[in-house]
Amino acid sequence: MSIQIRFSLNEGLYLKNPQDSKLGKNIIQHSILLIDECGFESFTFKKLAERIGSTEASIYRYFENKHLLLIFLVNWYWEWVSYLIQINTMNVSDAKVKLKTIIHSFVFASKDNPGVEYVNESKLHNIVISEGVKAYLTKDVDKENSKGFFKSYKNLATTVSNVISEINPQFKYPYALATNLFEMSNNHIYFAKHLPRLTDISVNGNNVDEVETMLNYFADKLLS
Repeated sequence: MSIQIRFSLNEGLYLKNPQDSKLGKNIIQHSILLIDECGFESFTFKKLAERIGSTEASIYRYFENKHLLLIFLVNWYWEWVSYLIQINTMNVSDAKVKLKTIIHSFVFASKDNPGVEYVNESKLHNIVISEGVKAYLTKDVDKENSKGFFKSYKNLATTVSNVISEINPQFKYPYALATNLFEMSNNHIYFAKHLPRLTDISVNGNNVDEVETMLNYFADKLLS
């Protein structure tokens, strides 16, 4: 049974909201699969059109260029993580337990959810790891930030930093810790798989439990 999840993403990212039509969802679904397969640099709207049996012109009706498509996809993932945090912490009152639940959500947001039929979360997570920084480490970041393109990430960081401040009101760097926990949850999975000398953890297949253990270790040490 599919879950009708529709996130409110910045309207400047698209010309026509792809979440509102079958073709649009097809574009989301297969752009994720194709970028994961060939990498963002080799990804083109021509290849995507061939994959979905459509035309480049039809894709350009939704997205002005592939850079905005990438920002859209990364925003979708940030919103997905925020959604999981909201659901998983709904009945949690203890701030320390809440932060552990948030860390768990960071690590396991990459698990496939068959209920969301047009998004493969694990492959989108691969894109967030390997291509995500290309969404905001650009010369246009200030202009795009002024348009609110990264609001989803900032909202996510605010949610986590508020919990950190609740645990330790004297901790001076709640936003830095919030973003570092999220980035570490992604980077160290990548390091373990591809650059193992850059991390102390190991990832066996889809088993990423050690990443969660490591993040909880850092959070406990810094906030105690």
